[in-house]
Amino acid sequence: QLVCEDVNVDRFYPVLYPKASRLILAFDEHVLSNHFKFGVIYQKLGQTSEEELFGTTEESPAFAEFLDVLGQRVQLRDFKGYVGGAGGQGGHPQVFRVPVSLTHPPRFRGGLDVTHGQTGSESVYCHFRDKEIMFHVSTKLPYTEGDAQQLQRKRHIGNDIVAIVFQDENTPFVPDMIASNFLHAFVVVQLEQGGTQGTLYKVSVTARDDVPFFGPPLPDPAVFRKGPEFQEFLLTKLINAEYACYR
Repeated sequence: QLVCEDVNVDRFYPVLYPKASRLILAFDEHVLSNHFKFGVIYQKLGQTSEEELFGTTEESPAFAEFLDVLGQRVQLRDFKGYVGGAGGQGGHPQVFRVPVSLTHPPRFRGGLDVTHGQTGSESVYCHFRDKEIMFHVSTKLPYTEGDAQQLQRKRHIGNDIVAIVFQDENTPFVPDMIASNFLHAFVVVQLEQGGTQGTLYKVSVTARDDVPFFGPPLPDPAVFRKGPEFQEFLLTKLINAEYACYR
């Protein structure tokens, strides 16, 4: 009756069907969402523990440049979604654009506080092929002095399904570094080359054993030049990773 007041529930009766739960689960798996939230973890050279990963407060120039590849920096207070524009904010490098819709007014905030500032003042957001993406960036979530676990940060990133790990230099990363029941797949992006010759990124993927393969496949070698093609590959990989984790 909550769905339709005209329905007479007196005429309904329970039906036993052993395969019902399996069919309902299969149906749910085919309901594709257009809203995504992905974690972004900055791993400095030599960091090998969860406490070190979530305890980092500063951003290197290379990490700041990479965030501008993901999307546009947005102020969370009174955030209303995609507002257009051709470049980055706050004097940062230009944001590479991918196909977007200017007529669709998104409102997705990815669980972040846009009223009282309790989840930080800034984040990274992207509107990509009619899909809304909010990134939970480890260095932009609130840092709590004296909290070794940084629960404010882990509460968001630890509840994501897919996360990016960005590395300035070659540093070992294994998923077991982060204790989470939800994180299933990680896309590791490492700075391969920076400076005047152009920025290059090396990409690798790690996921739980029960996560099926998801495309697009990594090229050999898996090195990308910074630009719109890399942005499109990365965002597509993240979205497909989340779909695969729900299978």
